[in-house]
Amino acid sequence: MDIKAAVVREKGGPFLIEDLQLEAPSAGEVLVKVVACGICHTDLIIRDQFYPTPLPIVLGHEGAGIVEAVGAGVKTVRPGDHVLMSFAYCGTCPSCLEGATSYCWHHMEMNFSGKRYSGSDWTIPAPLSRKCDHGSPEPINGAFFNQSALATHAIATEENVVVVDKDADLKTLAPLGCGFQTGAGAVLNTLRPEVGSSLVITGAGNVGLAAVMAAKIIKCDPIIVIDVVPERLTLARELGATHTIDATREEAVAAVKRICPGGVRYAIESTGNPNVLRSAFEVLHARGVCGLIGGSKIGTEVSLDMTHLLFGRTVRGICRATASRRRNSCRSSSSSTRTGCFQSTA
Repeated sequence: MDIKAAVVREKGGPFLIEDLQLEAPSAGEVLVKVVACGICHTDLIIRDQFYPTPLPIVLGHEGAGIVEAVGAGVKTVRPGDHVLMSFAYCGTCPSCLEGATSYCWHHMEMNFSGKRYSGSDWTIPAPLSRKCDHGSPEPINGAFFNQSALATHAIATEENVVVVDKDADLKTLAPLGCGFQTGAGAVLNTLRPEVGSSLVITGAGNVGLAAVMAAKIIKCDPIIVIDVVPERLTLARELGATHTIDATREEAVAAVKRICPGGVRYAIESTGNPNVLRSAFEVLHARGVCGLIGGSKIGTEVSLDMTHLLFGRTVRGICRATASRRRNSCRSSSSSTRTGCFQSTA
């Protein structure tokens, strides 16, 4: 079928709206008419080739839309369902068998290879191509997070879509596919801070602000947010931060320690900057835990003070901290999200 999609053709290049061809859904797959798709930091670092994902590619992994068709064997999704799209996982590795699908042993190849997945094969071409005036169609990489949702239509799978109520606002819910479940899940499912626990969040983007709201629900205190954009810090306060720090105006570690002289119990690092990660680690008190969410270029290293680490402090990675496979319907939230929307024209 004919679709329009945002194609990245070169490292750091623009998102070019192009006319493409999309194949019909195969066994286990669903065709989704995209209503909205959030823009995530991960889309941008793939555009900039932090990971070796092949170009040209259609990105987008916070898609929401309406199912138009399903492939053979699909039982839990049907045409007309409103769905959110999220990440791919194999379902058979040790992590998946324990319900920790976001830590699938095959996460990188299934979500970042640009190829389709079937069984144990990650080399199947994506269902996208571009017609050429002369010769065979040009293959376009896709299947990004089993969706490539920066398009009018996307192919997902039965396993990585979640049916939501038809009266829910898909434009609002789209970021649940990655950013919101990652930030909120880091608090609710991974760190699980006790009531009254001190928490620092570095980065007040989609992920960081979701963490702020989850921390407010759990009643963390104080909730300290660090960023370099004043408007983000203002929004963080509106959503529940008790303190904000503009890192362009004051040294962040010293500012945190003025608020919590002994250090904080928990920290969440969402920027992917190794210097910021070190600062988030340095403000922990004894037995404190820092969760790393932000993605960095492969090979990025960080140095930590080993003596500081020795006193029970922990640094751990957090990847879309879901509690279990997402099979329940979601309901619309009154909380607003700031998401880029790719409006369907079909």
